[in-house]
Amino acid sequence: MSNPFFSRSNRSREPLHRRNGKIRAREVRVIGDSKEQLGVMPLGDALALARAKNLDLIEIAPNAIPPVCRIVNYGKFLYDESKRSKDSHNSAGKLKELQISPAIDPHDLATKRDHAIQFLCDDMKVRIKLRFRGRQKAHKEIGFELMNRLVTELAAYGQADSPPKLLGDRDLNVLVSPLPKNKRAKNPRETRLPDPPDNGDAD
Repeated sequence: MSNPFFSRSNRSREPLHRRNGKIRAREVRVIGDSKEQLGVMPLGDALALARAKNLDLIEIAPNAIPPVCRIVNYGKFLYDESKRSKDSHNSAGKLKELQISPAIDPHDLATKRDHAIQFLCDDMKVRIKLRFRGRQKAHKEIGFELMNRLVTELAAYGQADSPPKLLGDRDLNVLVSPLPKNKRAKNPRETRLPDPPDNGDAD
């Protein structure tokens, strides 16, 4: 006796993209193998163009009118799609966390700020956490002032997703996302001036 669930799932399994003879439209808008726009043409003409180049015709926008197809090697197309998806996932997962306190030493705060700048320049989000301890809870405005100052100092590299928020009665949090590269200040690590030449042996 056959398993109806298995056969149903098997029948409903659709290919990721329609290609070549599986494309059903009469006319398609074609993008060439160099990503140039080739315009709208009958499906047969588009298939002939792809065959002439020993490439595939891939339907990339089936809901467009007419559907958009691209001439490309299907294996390379799948690889590029997978790489793009992986890069997007990795980028979304890049998060660094820094912890400070209301009584942090100015030098330590500057070090934390510099670390945050480097993370933002590396396209990572930065979560800054400030924890109030003991009597510090009675003066939370000091923590908010410190956090807002730090966010302001990072403004050339990243933008707070929202104002600093208090979680519970002792944790202040803010999440800073990197600005787009074309709107971000230059990485200080890359713009640092070289050390001056050593003239110690000069007369």
